[in-house]
Amino acid sequence: MFTIFLAIAPVFALILMGYGLRRGGIPSTKFWNLNDRLVYWVLMPALFFAKISAADLSGGLGDYALLLYAGFFAAILCGWLFGRAYAAPQGSSLMQGSARFNTFIGLAIAEAVFGTAGLQIAVLGSALLVPVVNVTVVTLMTRQLGGGGKSILKGLVKNPLILGILAGVFFNFAGLHEVPVLHESARILGDAALPIMLLCVGANLRLRGLSGSVSVIGLSIVGKHLVNPLAVLLAALVLNPAPLTLQIALIFAALPTGVASYTLAREMRGDAPLMAAIITTQTLLSFFTLPLTLYLGSLISAL
Repeated sequence: MFTIFLAIAPVFALILMGYGLRRGGIPSTKFWNLNDRLVYWVLMPALFFAKISAADLSGGLGDYALLLYAGFFAAILCGWLFGRAYAAPQGSSLMQGSARFNTFIGLAIAEAVFGTAGLQIAVLGSALLVPVVNVTVVTLMTRQLGGGGKSILKGLVKNPLILGILAGVFFNFAGLHEVPVLHESARILGDAALPIMLLCVGANLRLRGLSGSVSVIGLSIVGKHLVNPLAVLLAALVLNPAPLTLQIALIFAALPTGVASYTLAREMRGDAPLMAAIITTQTLLSFFTLPLTLYLGSLISAL
């Protein structure tokens, strides 16, 4: 477990560095906002495109998809049921906090712990999860909060991450795995994505002025850091997947909620301050829960 923690430590060191730079005003707030947009609109779509278009998809992804979806749907059901005890804005934040994940941290940890092979599998996991998670969450939030859902669902069609995934799948099935200039440019941009986005994740943490119900935050932790990984582990006992596949699925299961959850809560008139508190609390907690979850996964794989 200590070895896993050491492998993950540089990822969180960059997150803390981003927080320190942001708090020190070096660089400015405007700089971090622009970099957020650069990562979201250019670097991450390029990474998805480069990896997915060159991946071997002939082996099938059935068991891998079942692992990922078992965790996600168990967690979102848990968050939905818990959320019914609260007002709709708080319930929607609880639901998001139980099931959504920070893709950027997941890709960085997969590469840090398992190298290029781990990153490749994690990118495929993102391709399987990102569209399903976004559509499911927006649909449920529309039911909880009403209004705005249709326009946001339409906006998902223009989501650059989803577009990067779809472009990668298209090029893969068309046999265009290595287009001169295009793929090399995408790889260069993709290589820049992970370190920059980790700094941006840290810059977006808010430790001061957080507000929100302690019970809601606690229940979101139950859904995200307990129910989600447990569902993946139970599915693994049935499916008996390859050890690396299980470990990457567990990374997604144990990831903290992504920053996009805050944006969605604000756009759909949910409880955005509570969402910010959930994101920050889970990100800090994942320093410890992620190594523990991966260690448990290694024990399951050894059975």
